[in-house]
Amino acid sequence: MKIGYDAKRAFYNNTGLGNYSRWLIKSLAYFHPENSYFLYTPKAKANQRLNFLGDHGNIQTITPQRKFFTKRWRSKGIVKDLQRDGIELYHGLSHELPLGIDRKNIKSVVTIHDLIFMRYPKQFGWFNYRIYLIKVKHACKVADKIIAISQKTKDDLVELLYINPDKIEVVYQGCDVAFKALKSNEQKLAVKTKYNLPDKFLLNVGTIEERKNLLLIVQALKNTPADVPLVVVGKPKKYANEVNNYITTNNLASRVIFLTDIPFDELPVIYQLASIFIYPSRYEGFGIPVLEALNSGTPVIAGRGSCLEEAGGIHSRYVDPDDADGLAQLINQLLTDEALRQTMTANGLEYAENFNDDKLALQLQQVYTNTLNYA
Repeated sequence: MKIGYDAKRAFYNNTGLGNYSRWLIKSLAYFHPENSYFLYTPKAKANQRLNFLGDHGNIQTITPQRKFFTKRWRSKGIVKDLQRDGIELYHGLSHELPLGIDRKNIKSVVTIHDLIFMRYPKQFGWFNYRIYLIKVKHACKVADKIIAISQKTKDDLVELLYINPDKIEVVYQGCDVAFKALKSNEQKLAVKTKYNLPDKFLLNVGTIEERKNLLLIVQALKNTPADVPLVVVGKPKKYANEVNNYITTNNLASRVIFLTDIPFDELPVIYQLASIFIYPSRYEGFGIPVLEALNSGTPVIAGRGSCLEEAGGIHSRYVDPDDADGLAQLINQLLTDEALRQTMTANGLEYAENFNDDKLALQLQQVYTNTLNYA
């Protein structure tokens, strides 16, 4: 099977959609070497996280021949290249499909990660909202099959865009295998020393923006042990000002440690050093940081009400995104009950096996096969 991918995010983005793109391509190339994989990108930017490409002879990178029209190429001109290369199925990995693909006898699949822009339109602005809506509507209309990365995303597609549920397959996302490897005491000590981390700390990982609800954790700190700080790993946005104002007003500066630009190979170590991972986001497409924490053996407390219950499983703990007192109670319970933490760690590691790469790659391959044969 000749499969083409919109691989721009794999080359350009080091978080979110980029991680998904790289994970999917790598998993399929490894577990299904019978296929040929063509990565279409405006530019083959150097990216250390794509070093695996050289390990697979069944992957080719394709860039536009005319370098001056790369934006138009990705949205339309790419179709001619797909025909030239004999692509049987094209997978848009991030909400988009090129114009005209449905008229060229090329089957297509699109991954929809979330409809955050529809749930929280004010956070995107009118112009971006309209652009996202146009792209997502077009992709969902012309795709032969839609992949939703959670049941919550599928439900949103049906509710908000009136998509036929039979057209949507739920295929979860895995996380990098680096989070599954137990780090040595030497590695842990090196990272702990580099960032001056305490023996016990709470951890939150993700962009510091309103939807991810970091303020709730900071509010809960007032009712948790003073010797257990919160470590926040993520890029700050405007919302960080609100969080910092609360920290200053409530004399919590000594309780919160902000880390940015953490090298990727150190992030799994920080997860494994943490006592509890907390992710009270109001809305996610899936919640990869939750899965990263489970694979790291770190107990999870997450926000209730979107898809995080899918990522964390029944043995993680959940809290209403507006209940700071409830979050503090859960934190205190886990900090004082070592047996509970060990049980949550063991159950979390077992649950995370549902998202192993071989299982998810097989599901993706089945979607492709069914799309070619029956769509």
